[in-house]
Amino acid sequence: MPKIGFLGMGVMGLPMAKNVVKKSGCEVLGYDVVEKQRTAFAEAGGIAVEDPMEIYTTCDVIMQILPTHPIIIDSVEKAVQYGKPGRIIIDLSSTAPDIILDLYAKVKAAGMSLLDSPVSGGNPMAIAGTLAIMTGGDREAFDQARPLLECMGSPVYVGKAGAGSVTKLVNNMIAGAYLAAMAEGYAFAAKAGIDLQTTFEATKGGFAGGPLYANKVPKIIARDYEPGARIAVHRKDILNAKHYAHYLGVDTPVTDVTLHIMDWMKDNGYIDIDQAGMVKYFEDKMDVQVGQEP
Repeated sequence: MPKIGFLGMGVMGLPMAKNVVKKSGCEVLGYDVVEKQRTAFAEAGGIAVEDPMEIYTTCDVIMQILPTHPIIIDSVEKAVQYGKPGRIIIDLSSTAPDIILDLYAKVKAAGMSLLDSPVSGGNPMAIAGTLAIMTGGDREAFDQARPLLECMGSPVYVGKAGAGSVTKLVNNMIAGAYLAAMAEGYAFAAKAGIDLQTTFEATKGGFAGGPLYANKVPKIIARDYEPGARIAVHRKDILNAKHYAHYLGVDTPVTDVTLHIMDWMKDNGYIDIDQAGMVKYFEDKMDVQVGQEP
C-alpha cells in the first residue's frame, strides 16, 4: 500500500483528509499550519506531523489543497526536490492553468507525475465524500491515483495537464454567476415584500433549483454567512479565469460582473464570509435587509 501525505487541512482539506484515512486503508500523514487541524486529523486516525518535510521525504503520493500560488509552487518544488521517481503529486487546490503547466514540466523531468485535480462542492460535500473532482495530467497516473481520489468524491479524467484547472475555472465561472443571480433574486424578493421561505419552496423544484441553490438559499434566508466556501477562495478562481481569458484573447462579461461584486465584498470587509453573503452587495444597492437570523 502506498504511503500518503496530505498537505493543507482547512475547511475543505480536513474532511477530505479524514475520508482518505477512513476509506483508503493506507497510512496517511497530514500537515497543516494550524495545530487544532492537526489534532482533529489525528483524532480521526491520521498521523499528524509537525514538519511537512516528513511528508516530502517519505510519502509515495502527496496530496495538497493549499491557499495561494506561492505556497502551491513551493510545495510541489519541495515534493520534487526530496522525492524519488515514481512519486505522484496530486494538487487539489484551485491553481491557475499556466502555473500547473510549468509545474508539470518540472515534475515530469524528475520522473514523477503531477495531477491537477481541483474539487467542487464545498464543505458539505467534502464531509460527505461526494466532491466533484476534475483531473488533468497523464492518464496512467490518474488510473493509479483514482482509488484515492474516489475516497473524496467522483473523479473525472478531463484531459492533459492543465485541463483539470481549466475545467474548475469553467465550473466556478458558472457557479459565481449563479450565486450572484441568487443573491440578486432574493434581495429583489425582499424588496418586493414577499416571503423568502415560501419563495424558496416554490422555486427549488424549478429550473432555478439544484444542489447549489438548495445549499445557499437557506443560508441567505437565515443570514448565515459562516463559511462553507469563502468568497476569497472563489474570487481567486475568478481572477484566475480572467487571467486565462486574457491569455486566450476573449471577453467574459458575465464573469466581470461576478468579479465586480466580489471586489465590493473585499473592499467592504466581507471577503472571508460564505458565498451566500454576496447578498450584502444587493442589500446595499437595493436598501433592503434580506432574511433574518433564526
